[in-house]
Amino acid sequence: MTPDSRRWISGAAYGFGAAAAASPLSAQSSGGGPPDVFGIVLGVAAGLALFLFGVTLLADALRRVAGDRMKRFLERCTTNRFAAVGTGTVATTLLDSSSVTIIMVIALVDAGVLAFTRSLGVILGANIGTTISSQIIALDVDRYAPFALVAGLLLTMVGGSRGQKQAGRVILGIGLVFYGLGEMDQAVAPLKEQQSFIDWMVRLENPLLGAAVGALVTIIVQSSSATLGIVITLAGQGLLTLPAGIALMLGAEIGTCADTLLACIGRSRAALRAGMFHLMFNVTTVAIGLLLTREIAALAQRVTPGAGVERFVANAHVLFNVAGVLAVLPFLPLIARGLHHLIPDARREARRVPRQVPRTSE
Repeated sequence: MTPDSRRWISGAAYGFGAAAAASPLSAQSSGGGPPDVFGIVLGVAAGLALFLFGVTLLADALRRVAGDRMKRFLERCTTNRFAAVGTGTVATTLLDSSSVTIIMVIALVDAGVLAFTRSLGVILGANIGTTISSQIIALDVDRYAPFALVAGLLLTMVGGSRGQKQAGRVILGIGLVFYGLGEMDQAVAPLKEQQSFIDWMVRLENPLLGAAVGALVTIIVQSSSATLGIVITLAGQGLLTLPAGIALMLGAEIGTCADTLLACIGRSRAALRAGMFHLMFNVTTVAIGLLLTREIAALAQRVTPGAGVERFVANAHVLFNVAGVLAVLPFLPLIARGLHHLIPDARREARRVPRQVPRTSE
């Protein structure tokens, strides 16, 4: 067994132990009294730890399998803005992280491999690709997590080739993600009977407050997927209303910009423009979304009538991001020119690298 395999398996075993120690059953006090707050917090923390560990394991395994290929894919499949959006969507779906895709794009732009004007479409596509994870999270798939955990662990331990071991890590990561969601779901169940908690969650229907909380949580856990997982879990337990869920989702869109902005530090002006575009796009669309929360909620309910609030939140995530991309896509050449004026090339960059002039045909 390789050192990497032992490290991942040890981490998984530690996560299982933490989840067992913080079993959601311990979150309920005996005798039907008020729930044990410490037990609930511990249960949610254990579930979140498993979720984040699964996401990290999954992203790392996918990068090892498809990292270099994805770079070549990004370089070749961005001939126009529509192809770039599709490329960003596919890349984010395969890498399971919009942040990873956008950071990769910033690195390619910084290296001069990917033109700044072509990177904008990829960034927009990443915003669409990240909605696929929220749709999957909204499905009741945590019951199948043990099968993925066992299969992934076996492949990782006894896989005969490097490819089999990487496939095992991917499957194990998926299993941990959904096992963690299941743990969080059970841990928060006792809160349904706590009126004080329900009253606090109702306050999040205030769009600005909900967005601020969503952004803060995303910055803390460094994953918008984790924030959406928590939101969908609370909504599935009836602890979160649809307007509050949408507000938190919008905040997560702001919080996810933190990683990409950090990735821009010390990069070229072209890379900085790419990161600034991501921030400006998310801030602008979220500001509009906060004004249209009721309309987004109504449309999300029409997509899958009769479904639960968790499905409506996932629908709202898709509708919001797709609508934002479609609204901005026709104006990419104009936006690119504006960013060139806002963040002009440094003199040394202008001497070393030919100026990238936005092409109106893109």
